[in-house]
Amino acid sequence: MHLVTIVHVIVCLFLIIVVLLQSGTSGDIAAAFGGQGSQTAFGPRAGATLLTKATAWVTVIFILTSLTLTIYDAHKAPGGSVLEKVKPAATQPAQPPSPAPSQSPAPQK
Repeated sequence: MHLVTIVHVIVCLFLIIVVLLQSGTSGDIAAAFGGQGSQTAFGPRAGATLLTKATAWVTVIFILTSLTLTIYDAHKAPGGSVLEKVKPAATQPAQPPSPAPSQSPAPQK
C-alpha cells in the first residue's frame, strides 16, 4: 500500500499544478454580473487541449487512489472509533467525602 500512497501524493501535486496552469474562461468581474455576451452557462466551449485531457485523467486517478486507500484503511483497522483505542486515564479510588464540621448553635443567655 505504500506504492498507492506514493502515487496518490504525486497525483495530488500534479493535479494542483495542472489546475493552476489552466486559464479561466471569462473570469472577470463583468462575467459575475451577467456582462458576458454569450447566453451559455459557462462561457463558450473551447476544444479540449492536452491540459484539459490531463486534468481529466489525473482526476480519475486521484479518485481511484483515494477510494483504494479508504477501503484499505477500513479493512486494516478494526473498530469504528478512534476513541476506542484510547486507554482510560488511571484514576485514584474515590475517597468518601469527609463530614463537614458541625457547628453547634451558640448557647442562649
